Amino acid sequence: MSERETWTTRVGFLFAAIGSAVGLGNLWQFPFKTATNGGAAFVAFYLVAVLVVGFPAMLAEFVLGRRTNVNAVDAFEEMGHRNWRLVGGFAVFTGFWILSYYNVVGGWVLRYILGSVRGAYFGDPAGYFGAVSSGPEAVLAQAIFLAIVVGIVAFGIEDGIEKATKVMVPSIVVLMVALAAWVATLPGAGEGYAFFLSPDLGTMIANAGSIIPFAVGQAFFTLSLGMAIMITYSSYVGEDDNLVFDGGVIVVSNTLVGILAGIVVFPILLTIGAEITTQTGGAGALFVATAAGFGTLPYSRVFGVVFFGVVLIAALSSAISLLEVTVAYANDNYGIPRPYLAGAAGLGLFVLGLPSAWNTAWLTWFDNFAYQLFLPFSGLLLTVFVGWVVGRDAVDELLQGADGLGGFSQVWLWTLRLVVLVALLGTLVLGIQTMFLGSDPAFFAPF
Repeated sequence: MSERETWTTRVGFLFAAIGSAVGLGNLWQFPFKTATNGGAAFVAFYLVAVLVVGFPAMLAEFVLGRRTNVNAVDAFEEMGHRNWRLVGGFAVFTGFWILSYYNVVGGWVLRYILGSVRGAYFGDPAGYFGAVSSGPEAVLAQAIFLAIVVGIVAFGIEDGIEKATKVMVPSIVVLMVALAAWVATLPGAGEGYAFFLSPDLGTMIANAGSIIPFAVGQAFFTLSLGMAIMITYSSYVGEDDNLVFDGGVIVVSNTLVGILAGIVVFPILLTIGAEITTQTGGAGALFVATAAGFGTLPYSRVFGVVFFGVVLIAALSSAISLLEVTVAYANDNYGIPRPYLAGAAGLGLFVLGLPSAWNTAWLTWFDNFAYQLFLPFSGLLLTVFVGWVVGRDAVDELLQGADGLGGFSQVWLWTLRLVVLVALLGTLVLGIQTMFLGSDPAFFAPF
């Protein structure tokens, strides 16, 4: 087995983990999940879900990774529970599944950067999306994006992922703040902020049952949980790092970028008079709706390049973390050089992603499986393992490097055992209903 790498600095780990969380889940899905689930009411429930579900679940993945210092599959055996390796294997599979269509969306972003330079989508945003989102052009763009991701991961933890994310994460934050400041000058800014940031208590109470599961699912997706990323990244962490502090930094940073995304997107939509309804969402919503807005703004080409440049950086930072999960498993178990492992995984991802690149209906189908079933099921199994099977050892690991947090560790454990478990179970039940049992099951949509 080849020698295992580690992060060279704690900041390197934080940037990599933040980069993983701050991805398309924030910039592609969050604004439009908000639009289709009650606006500010969804944001309020989402923030609660991040705190009481996402944060405890992230710490569970952290303690498992650092305790074992191995990949997400072997971690369960290292904890003395070989039969639970299947849970790690399912989490790795989930990440691989997500990355197969994530690369397709990354390819779209590349095309939109080029389209912004040329002003190609200003006249017909919907038509441009239809032309570049599926078919041979989408397959080629997917391959280019995937080649960039494979190249970064092939260089390893220190020379590839750590160096790349140290540049990517600050760039995302700086550019998003600059975009938010510029958007504040638009005539629709106030109305956009109100829709996004002013929850109506009556709406929250009346729609809590339907909004909460989606808020929990979004919190899990956007924090890169349930797909073995945080187990893998924390396996490279030193034993003296304060996992509670690190997790808090990651959660806060990720949430702020998600809020910034909404602050940028909704004023643009309201400025052009877009009707924000349940039809605003969908795989192409970010591209069609925002592109329509850019065409009406001053310096539209520059704005489009900067905006989709931010989306590209975020997409890359998450994609490299998803690929690292698979490479880490193979690297821990087989004496194969990392570049070959990354290349082989990339080839498999390209093949699995072909249906999504050829037809957006398949991309939506893949995304529904991940969002509605795979992520909550993976998170539920991990929660049971860390909260109920490991229990005391998990608390001991959390307290390593976190002196004075004994009381918090017990609150964390019981929150994991009860609140997180119930929330993920409810989300999974809703997902099963959506995919298989409703009046129009999502499972049959592409067929």
